[in-house]
Amino acid sequence: MGRGSEQEMAADEQRVQELMLERLAPETARNPQPFYARLRDQAPLLRHEGNVTLSRHADVEYAFRHPELFSSVMGAIGLGNVRPLIPLQIDPPEHKKYRQLLDPLFAPREVAQLEADVVGLANELIDRFVGRGECEFNRELAVPLPCTVFLRLLGLPVEDLERFLGFKDDIIRPAGSEELDFEKAQSVRDATAQEMYAYFEVVLDERARAPRDDLLTRFLDAEVEGDRLSREEILDICFLLLIAGLDTVTDSLDCAIAYLAQHPEHRRQLADDPSVVASAVEELLRWETPVPGVARIAARDTELAGCPVKEGDLVSVLIGAANTDEAAFPDAQTVDLTRNPNRHLAFGGGIHRCLGSHLARLELRVTLTEWHRRIPAYHLADGVELEYTPALRQVEHLPLVFDEVRG
Repeated sequence: MGRGSEQEMAADEQRVQELMLERLAPETARNPQPFYARLRDQAPLLRHEGNVTLSRHADVEYAFRHPELFSSVMGAIGLGNVRPLIPLQIDPPEHKKYRQLLDPLFAPREVAQLEADVVGLANELIDRFVGRGECEFNRELAVPLPCTVFLRLLGLPVEDLERFLGFKDDIIRPAGSEELDFEKAQSVRDATAQEMYAYFEVVLDERARAPRDDLLTRFLDAEVEGDRLSREEILDICFLLLIAGLDTVTDSLDCAIAYLAQHPEHRRQLADDPSVVASAVEELLRWETPVPGVARIAARDTELAGCPVKEGDLVSVLIGAANTDEAAFPDAQTVDLTRNPNRHLAFGGGIHRCLGSHLARLELRVTLTEWHRRIPAYHLADGVELEYTPALRQVEHLPLVFDEVRG
């Protein structure tokens, strides 16, 4: 190997290290789009210590559409669960039978029946703070609205929300994760997971004795290909629904309102024309991408974009980078609230596309509509510098001041 080759290899390794450090930087969590652009340009398929990162829309979409190559089995991500989460960590052919059971529960027709209740809840929450002329958006609206809706669906007590949020945070953002103390973080996850299993065991026993009109009771009565769900299968479904249902819509609301509070031209557009809200939801999901990426495992040796991927590689599928790829979106770096079509991947793609996407869209559309109908002008409180959580992007402290209120 000549000197030139050695220098090139050293330069490549340096670039990889710089990109990996940049990915973990707080500034990237706040403003990830410049990092995504550099990654697509410099290393669209980035390999680092057995990990492969995909950042181009075409490659990300390919990975989603080929589960036989990029598996979602339990080993892809450990959340303290002792079995694969259903249906997230199940591959075909078993995956199909679970989606056939679960998809109808979150189908557009089922979700549409919730709209009046979501509108009422949004206004009830806004009523509590609108007269003050300010609010802490995360705590007073972004958390309680989707969490209340979801707990009611499952049939869990809303008054226990803080306990459920504790479960969720200790799974998704456990102590030790910010310091990259992975052993400590996994220990917290493992202990929390056992608490969650024990909690749901008790609740399911109660539903078996006294059925109710809720999802937990429906799971106990449900059949897959003629067989009742086992208790373990129900526990694995409940585990996933709780941590997903109490987090991702909250993250999306935080990111959307934080963006709009800092971009008055877009805020005015929504306040002046409510018909824009539905497309605005899609564009803000594309631009902000609150779930920036998901994990897969390479099921066998393959090749992607001319580069080898080895069996067993951990594949990081960067949805946020795909959603801002100029090759897939005209003027990708411009936020256009009327963008149409909008082939974003914020809800994933392929067979594992988000089970709750229709519910999430309803909650986001209703909240943005009702918020801007009543509070058309607002801004960040003076001196606030927003901090976004790593991994799933959430603004845990979002203080807003109202410039105009309409009741």
